[in-house]
Amino acid sequence: MTLVSDPSTRLSSGLLRRSARYALVVALVAVFAAFSVAAPSFLTSANLQSILVNNFTLLAIVSIAMTFAVAAGGIDLSVGTAIDFSSLTFVSLVLAGQPVPLAALAGIGGGALVGLFNAVLISGIGISPFLATLGTLFIGRSAQQILTNGGNPVYLPPAGIPESFRFFGRGVIAGVPVPLIVAAVVIAAAAVILTKSRFGRVVLATGIEANVVRYSGIALKAHVAVTYLLVSVIAAIAGLVLTSTVTVYIPSSGNAFLLNAIGATFIGTTLSPHGRPNIAGTVLGVLLLSIVANGLLLTGLNFYWQQVGTGLLIFAVLAISFANRKAVARA
Repeated sequence: MTLVSDPSTRLSSGLLRRSARYALVVALVAVFAAFSVAAPSFLTSANLQSILVNNFTLLAIVSIAMTFAVAAGGIDLSVGTAIDFSSLTFVSLVLAGQPVPLAALAGIGGGALVGLFNAVLISGIGISPFLATLGTLFIGRSAQQILTNGGNPVYLPPAGIPESFRFFGRGVIAGVPVPLIVAAVVIAAAAVILTKSRFGRVVLATGIEANVVRYSGIALKAHVAVTYLLVSVIAAIAGLVLTSTVTVYIPSSGNAFLLNAIGATFIGTTLSPHGRPNIAGTVLGVLLLSIVANGLLLTGLNFYWQQVGTGLLIFAVLAISFANRKAVARA
């Protein structure tokens, strides 16, 4: 006996599937339109550039790093620590008179040490990513307090800042701010790695079913270790950009990006038909959070209510997407 599906059922199922996948895009357009009306200065070129440079750039880099951790089935609560160690190393060497390129490489190395420590805890000892990176977060915070005599900022004197240092944080190439170019390069490279390389396919497969990867003869522990090392290296790049922009290292300042990076990554999963982390979704999630932060600021809303608004928005996008996916499954 052949079963013929109802055309109207197929149509409604298709509409639900598309609405589940593009809830993020709809939310992004709606929020952009709402702030365009509510805040007259929102659509000015100066403000739109401010959104990209001041709100989007750093969060995008950190969120890309978080995407790799979540794609592998884990999470990294120590991305802020990698940012901070990168920043501290970078500032200290520039302050000591070392060449900026050498200081930048050392800064990435300082951030990479955080990922190496996580890799040992997770792949070597077998601690869960949540607990391992949480421990690294606490250890890193204490280490910064010790290294800075109780948490004192490390300033670069205005007269002693090399021009190449200023260029990395405030320079412009062909009319585009250098930090935004750095973010674009990181996003493009991450997209290629995650979707086109064998390593990226293994990372995605690990997040779906780690045992299948293990029984396939793939060196699962090695791939997980490299993943967390890569997460910290990407976060370290954000540390370099942050330091070059503000010309100061402030202990534990990197943790300010943690929650939004997690939020952007999980918002981005709604763009995937299977609810998986993906680079394009993460970038749109960062853009959504950046627009909301900027728009709420322009409307004069109290800072604490801004956090409430951002949290409610994250909840709404995820709830709508998950509800639609359940409806698709039932259909």
